[in-house]
Amino acid sequence: MTTPVTAKAEEDELDEPSFPIIVVTALLKTFVKAVRAYSLYLPNNPMHARALDAVREAFTTVWKHTDELELQIVETQFKWEGRVVLDEGERTSDNLAWLFYKDGIRELKFLPGFETDDIASLFDLLQRVRKANADDDDLLTLMWEWEFASLQYRYIDLTAEGGPGVESMERAEQKDKLLSPEQTESGPETTTSSTVARLDDFDSTLYFLDDDEVEYLQGEIKREFSMDLRPAVIASLLDTFELQKDPTVREEICGLLDYFLLVLLSTAQYRTAAYLLREAGTAAGRAPDLLEPQKQRLMQLGELMSDPKPLGQLLQALEDTSLRAPQMELDELFQLLQSRALETILGSIGRSNNTELRMLLEHAATRLAGTSSAELIRLIGADDEVVVHEAIRRAAALKSPAAVPALGKMLTVGEADMRVAAVNALTEIGSPGAMQMLERAISDEDREVRIAAVRSLGAQRTRSSLPKIEAAIKGKELRETNLTEKMAFFEAYGLLCGDGGIALLDGLLNSKGFMGKRDDGEIRACAAMALGKVATPKAMESLNKAAGEKDVIVRNAVSRAIRGTPG
Repeated sequence: MTTPVTAKAEEDELDEPSFPIIVVTALLKTFVKAVRAYSLYLPNNPMHARALDAVREAFTTVWKHTDELELQIVETQFKWEGRVVLDEGERTSDNLAWLFYKDGIRELKFLPGFETDDIASLFDLLQRVRKANADDDDLLTLMWEWEFASLQYRYIDLTAEGGPGVESMERAEQKDKLLSPEQTESGPETTTSSTVARLDDFDSTLYFLDDDEVEYLQGEIKREFSMDLRPAVIASLLDTFELQKDPTVREEICGLLDYFLLVLLSTAQYRTAAYLLREAGTAAGRAPDLLEPQKQRLMQLGELMSDPKPLGQLLQALEDTSLRAPQMELDELFQLLQSRALETILGSIGRSNNTELRMLLEHAATRLAGTSSAELIRLIGADDEVVVHEAIRRAAALKSPAAVPALGKMLTVGEADMRVAAVNALTEIGSPGAMQMLERAISDEDREVRIAAVRSLGAQRTRSSLPKIEAAIKGKELRETNLTEKMAFFEAYGLLCGDGGIALLDGLLNSKGFMGKRDDGEIRACAAMALGKVATPKAMESLNKAAGEKDVIVRNAVSRAIRGTPG
């Protein structure tokens, strides 16, 4: 008995395959699709003939490389020359490998001519087994009864206890193995009793299932009944679309998929809807001899999902729903949205009160905006103010330099709150072009815009804006504004001017005018704060001159400026 080794170790020790493995894999995939089509359609349906033709073509390719194809069956896998060539996963009635394996068949050998002489017979047997009940013959028995000319197989006797099991490849050998000479001579009645298990032959008390086996069976039954068949239906439709080249049939399938998508969306089957859209896109690029109108019909499924009207209706329905279901399903669907869905998504973000939905929409908007900057820029100039605001916010989050011209235009045509948002976005972007746009906002008619712009310019150390800020400090208009704006301008000036601006600031803080009258207390306090931002020895000297100032506002400002200046 050989020592078990892992599948990976076994494959590492194998020699190079006798011909490319992809040829065998392609054959098996075509074979599985044909079996599926065979079970879905009536015998007079053209899909029967087309499914067989596809398999025959695949076998013809194989016979160009070899005179026989030998496949091993290991539970849910087909192997060829020690390598896995098809693994369908779960043990279900749709798994072709498991269909053979569970009835004891461990090896299949196909010979040239199988695709013309025996393939239809094998397909018929597979369908009989899938529809069989507990009293019907299993696949091994059915294959044994059939005279295959170009198909050989090896199997084990699942009813044998303690023995090595019966194995055979030739039908004549199968009869010799299954029936001893004594059994053959005893006649038909003895033969039946020796090859068919009867309930009377067993003591039922010895074969009760234990708790683990009962639990396993219950779990499998529950899993079988809870399986979602919708993806399988979609896959079957798209398989038919690829195999069937008749334009009428393909058009009918497109109509079915269109209707199916609407049903899935209306019943909240978002993951399955996402699966439909992904697979339809794949089929559009893979189906042979596909006419352009047919390709467009498939591609329009994804476009329909991104259309403002149906997408808006879906989002409105979700707005009134508590998203307790796995949100990954919706996220999968939103990942397939196209760039033209961005406007609808941004509008929903700005109006939504559903926290869970907003999180998903934020993620989708970030993806769409990141992949389509042109659409994002267009929406900065949209008519819907909610969309505009969200587009500006998205441009800021992405720090997109491409959005700078559109944001600059917003500073001249937008309402005050939009101009403030544009200033904040330009600040986040922080490119030289963005700072140049901000300089225009220093003289904006709205106070909040001016404050936001000048603070940003100072924080970014944009020295090109110094002349405009200095002109504002020297002008009369700033003196008539509130303290917040005065402080913003003076602090920005202090961050930009260096020692070159000390003369101006010192004059405002310490100089006396006509009749010994000093400047306004707020202006002097702001000048002191600006000197604190300069933070040089000369600035400290100017501040120390005003340390004994009687005006409490000025004195406190000087004190804070000195404390904030590195000693």
